[in-house]
Parts: sequence; structure tokens; C-alpha cells
Amino acid sequence: MPSQPPSPAPAPPATAAAPALSGAAPASAPQNYLGGIALRLLAMIALALMFVLVKYIDAAGIHILESLFWRQALVLPFLLLWIFASGAGLASLRTRRIGAHARRAMMGLFGMACNFGGMIFLPMAEATTISLSVPIFAVIFAALLLGEPTGWQRWSAVIIGFVGVLIVLAPGAGVAGGFSGEHGMGVAIALGGALMTALITIAVRDLGRTENSTTIVFWFSLISLVPLGIALPFVFTPHSFGEWMLLIGLGLSGAVVQMALTGALRLAPVAVVIPIDYSSLLWSIAAGWWFFGTLPSETTWIGAPLIVASGLFIAWREHRLHLERGKEVAA
Repeated sequence: MPSQPPSPAPAPPATAAAPALSGAAPASAPQNYLGGIALRLLAMIALALMFVLVKYIDAAGIHILESLFWRQALVLPFLLLWIFASGAGLASLRTRRIGAHARRAMMGLFGMACNFGGMIFLPMAEATTISLSVPIFAVIFAALLLGEPTGWQRWSAVIIGFVGVLIVLAPGAGVAGGFSGEHGMGVAIALGGALMTALITIAVRDLGRTENSTTIVFWFSLISLVPLGIALPFVFTPHSFGEWMLLIGLGLSGAVVQMALTGALRLAPVAVVIPIDYSSLLWSIAAGWWFFGTLPSETTWIGAPLIVASGLFIAWREHRLHLERGKEVAA
């Protein structure tokens, strides 16, 4: 992947299922910081609801590949409505980088499967806490793959964040119980999802040089439906009315997440909305307690603040560097 100047702060895994796209709001878009924050908050709440549905769908015996299919298929109509409502039209979806979109789609599909799997095998709070390590991995991958300069301040934040991750995964302690605990498979899957989402962040940075956020989301959804559509006949089973409602709810909540994330970036800069992504932990704790009667383990209460602080510092540092580069260019 070609080297390039670092873009604004790597976003936390809001996207767990659908990672937030890097880049500031378009210069022509009217800025409304409160509106952008409100949309980002809506996206985090919808994300927590989506993962509640993922757990219920799994409990109903529906295959994860079918869940992924409906998650992606039901996003497309809403995305197309969004495009036409904004006046952009189908012409805005043209691309000359279909290969790059295909690679990003395959990475995104695998990452989404891991994020779904992590939520299935782990309590919501633990799975969400692990997913918040995405900015930490993104800094490492940006340094290794893009050659981005990474000073001691960001490396220090990475180390602190890793300490938080290790505390959450402490073997034999808390609910997660590390790789050796009863949820060891879930821990491994959730970490795989965080690593893949960080790689997707790098891929989106590269695509963002020539493509807008709506185009990236559209081609991700469309291309990922090809392998999912091929797999669907092998995993599909007849569903009750209630199960169909769960699947439709999954697709609708996924569409709300996608549209709210994109809309937030049109109304406010990345640095303004990124901190809101960490509220996903609060919503996950609340949803886990309300729907499943689970609360975070002791190690999660200790490790999560370190992970959140690390991610917020990385975001703040990236924002400051972005402003400084802007001043240098203007000079």
C-alpha cells in the first residue's frame, strides 16, 4: 500500500461492524458540531442495539453468515436513498479502484464476522472493551505499513493501551478470563476483529485519497454480498415471524449506524466526533445488564479506562499534528 501523509486520528471501532471513515467533513458541507455529535451518539446507541440483536439471533440458531448477509443487504436500499436525498446521484459511486474496494470489502467482511463472533462468545462489555483497542493497533500498522512517523508520545499511549488490554484479558481473572478461560475463543475472535478493523482503517485511509465516504461504504456493502449470497443457500433455514423481525432489526440498526456515522462526518470534523465513539462502552454495559443480566468484570473496570485514555490521547495527538501540518502548508 503506498505511503502517504497521516490523515486525522484513526477512528475507534465504531465500526466494529462498520469502522468510521477517516477524514474531515467536506469543506462545502455546513458545519454543525452539535448535530455531528448527536448523530455520532445515535450511531453508538444503534451499534449497541445491533449487537444485542446479534446475540439474540445466534441464540435462535441462525447461522452467522446469514446474519451478515441480511446486515449488508438491508443497508444498501437505505444507502441509495441517502445518496439520492443528498442530490449526489449514482454518478457519485463511480470508481476506478474496484480492486482496492474488493480488498477492503473482503477485509471488512472478515472483520465484521470476528466482531459478531466476539459479541456472541463474550459479554457485551468485554467484547466492546477489546474492540476499543483498534486505535492502538492502527498506530502500529500505520507506522509499519505506511511509514508514518510515530513519536514517543504516541508509542507511550500505545503501551498504556496494551497494558489496559492485558489487564482486561488477565488469565483466570474476571469474566473474560484471558485465552485460557471459558471464553477464550471469544477473546481470540474479538482480538482478531480489532486487528482486522485496524487494518481496514489503513485501507480506508488509502481509499480516502480518491473516494468519498459514501462510495467506500456502498462498494463495501455491494461487494461483500457476493460471497455472502453464494453461502446463503447453504446456511439458510426457515424462520418464524419473530426471527425475521430480529434479522430485519439487524439490517435496520446497521443502516442507522452506517448513515449516522457518515452524516456525523459531514457535520463535524473527525476530532470532534471521535470521543463520542467511546460512549459505546457505556451503552454496551447498559445493554448487557438490561438484556442479559451481565456486568463487566473487575479487570474490565480497571483496564477499560486505560484503553479509552490511550485512544483519546492518540486522537488528540493526531488532531494537533494535523493542525500543525495545515499551518505549515499555509505558511
